[in-house]
Amino acid sequence: MTVRPLVILPDTRLRLISEPVGAVTDEIRKLAADMLETMYDAPGVGLAAIQIGVPRRVVTIDTSKDENAREPRVFLDPEIVWSSEEKRVYDEGCLSIPEYYAEVERPDRVRVRYRDLTGATQEIDADGLLSTCIQHEIDHLNGVLFIDHLSKLKRDRVNKKFAKAAKRGEAA
Repeated sequence: MTVRPLVILPDTRLRLISEPVGAVTDEIRKLAADMLETMYDAPGVGLAAIQIGVPRRVVTIDTSKDENAREPRVFLDPEIVWSSEEKRVYDEGCLSIPEYYAEVERPDRVRVRYRDLTGATQEIDADGLLSTCIQHEIDHLNGVLFIDHLSKLKRDRVNKKFAKAAKRGEAA
């Protein structure tokens, strides 16, 4: 497993729409293992492949609180097939937008269909942090960032801050 460099805003790759996985190969399993290693190293609770520069529909998540009791999950080609009408606000952050957090409203519960690392189709009902996290990561697969859920004013401020930092060659 390898820790890979993160793609940071304003990198335009974050706006790419990721391609379906296709066959589950050793290359895809290695990608998922590297993503988990990168996510834990950051540290974060979720990572989409595009965040390490790979435009494939792969997501890794671990919302466990205890480093000694990790619960890594890998979602290939995930799609939300149902979401609740009830909403929930959560203070979100993103490894590709370091040190920036904002409240985002999303459906409280979702049902997600995906394939696992064996290629088998699975469904999971998620609520709480897992629901927020999987919605956030699926957004990444579609070129959407959590700041896109904010007001135009807030979004413009974040984009400007990270663009200036990138010009200076430093973190925002």
